[in-house]
Amino acid sequence: MQNVIFSTDIQQTLSQAISQVKHDRLFVLCDDVTAKMCWPVVSELLPKPIIIGSTDTHKTLDTLASVWTALQEGGATRHSLMVNLGGGMVTDLGGFAASTFKRGIHYINVPTTLLAQVDASVGGKTGINFGGLKNEVGVFSEADAVIIDTCFLRTLDHKNLLSGYAEMLKHGLISNREHLSELLSLVRCDDIATNETLDRLLASSVGVKQRIVEQDPHEQNLRKALNLGHTFGHAFESFAMTSEHPILHGYAVAFGLVCELYLSCVKCGFPTGVMRQVVQFIKEHYGTFSYTCDDYPTLFSLMKHDKKNVGDTINFTLLANVGELRLNQTASRKEIEEALDFLRDGL
Repeated sequence: MQNVIFSTDIQQTLSQAISQVKHDRLFVLCDDVTAKMCWPVVSELLPKPIIIGSTDTHKTLDTLASVWTALQEGGATRHSLMVNLGGGMVTDLGGFAASTFKRGIHYINVPTTLLAQVDASVGGKTGINFGGLKNEVGVFSEADAVIIDTCFLRTLDHKNLLSGYAEMLKHGLISNREHLSELLSLVRCDDIATNETLDRLLASSVGVKQRIVEQDPHEQNLRKALNLGHTFGHAFESFAMTSEHPILHGYAVAFGLVCELYLSCVKCGFPTGVMRQVVQFIKEHYGTFSYTCDDYPTLFSLMKHDKKNVGDTINFTLLANVGELRLNQTASRKEIEEALDFLRDGL
């Protein structure tokens, strides 16, 4: 199982993790936001960071090349170590840069957003966006350690907390009713980041993902459970990237969950009452996603590029009930359009 460390003293924990990885040179990667907000917390331990642009628009081949160049110019060898300090974009791109430079150097992830802590930094998926598609190029490569400390969550606004919370909702849906019910009640608190229950639920979410990844590290079967909400969600995210109104990954996943729970009800008998409870929650907290019927061909085309697909068949992870997975499900174009109608009209 991947080495995931829950910390209450980030300086001590990070220092120990670095000391346990034999290395000749130490590098750190941040985006321009985490360089200001998070690096100062651990600056006594880490060198001046390699800084890249923030947000998913910079998760590109050009940015990746700039990190390789910085490593090369800094004298990195195949025995060097890089600490990725930031959100999911930093851990995805940084993990890919480390995994490919000199055919692979050691790296540690220190996720600073809720989304990265419960999802992006755990499980060994790395990559970049390419050709207008999410995570189109990448490799499976686990970090030497992932250090999770909720102290960094206090730097986030409510919208970014909600973005990560959508992945936690997904974990609740694929685990059990008790877990899901608790998630549906916690976010009603005014401040998620300082709620004592969050630490426990965050650990539960990471545990759900770790157990699945341990059984299926390269997504041959069971790990596809973690893609619930993502076939539609990645299409929404890619679609929004081309507009003037990009959306956070977790918001795209939340809207994707609505569509895929609809398909779960229609095709797998998922309980309508539970579906409506989750849909109402998403409506209340995540708002709406703007598109029209004229956009359906574009969205359908984007879904055809999803990595779970086999040939031209669009592949979904659906549910028969909370925790009852139905992997490798398909849907007709008409059913997909009905799900898009449901999101557009039902919310």
